[in-house]
Amino acid sequence: MPVAPTVRWLTVLLAGSSWPFAYAFKLGQVGPLLFLLFAIGWRWLDRPPALGGSAAAGAIVKIQPGLVLVWALLTRRWQAVVIGAVVLLVAAVVATLITGGLSVWTDYLAVLRNVSDPISTPHNFTPGAVAYQLGLPSGLATTIQLVSSIAAVGLLVLAAMRGSSAASYLVAVTASQLLSPVLWDHYAMLLLLPVAYLLERRQWWAALVPLATAVFLIGVTPAPAYPIAFWVTLVALVVVGLREGPAGRLSDPTVDGVTPA
Repeated sequence: MPVAPTVRWLTVLLAGSSWPFAYAFKLGQVGPLLFLLFAIGWRWLDRPPALGGSAAAGAIVKIQPGLVLVWALLTRRWQAVVIGAVVLLVAAVVATLITGGLSVWTDYLAVLRNVSDPISTPHNFTPGAVAYQLGLPSGLATTIQLVSSIAAVGLLVLAAMRGSSAASYLVAVTASQLLSPVLWDHYAMLLLLPVAYLLERRQWWAALVPLATAVFLIGVTPAPAYPIAFWVTLVALVVVGLREGPAGRLSDPTVDGVTPA
């Protein structure tokens, strides 16, 4: 990650106490892989092959990370968009050939339909699903989910247009999870990336985000803590990114002479 060594080590310590982080590894889920791909994109924001390739790879692993390519489009990173599109096209062709034809896409769409309910899917932590679990009517929970999604898209566009490069990129990363119809608790491990960014900007309170879902709080942390953690992080990124402005990337460690490992 393009942050100072002290922040990097603090993030490692926070990861060591994080239940979502430990649970993702226990389940063998794709969260750690997405974490790596998002970190690559952040580390080399101004290198189109790294940014476009990592975003496309993330979309192949789990559709929502493709939102990073939308962010690249909004910020006029044309080369990254083209590279990402080419990677996705090649992957689609290869998958079609290997799996025996176009029928695989029909099966793929069927799978997506079966996991696309953001309200009643068990163990789901989207804002709407948590509201439904707390006893709100399905219609109201659906409205909450819709408002959350629209607000996330709005903040993504605002950050891309007016915020710093790193902050708006991490807004896209965070929003990609909030827009997912199914948000498992272990995907909260991805918040360690924006938390590292915020810690680098002396926003020390951000350490409370992963600590709220720490291993030692299993059974204590309420379900609303997960969507709240995503939303608090998203808003904080937008505020800090707008404060830095489009020229804020000049204060990033990758630019001011600090060489991240």
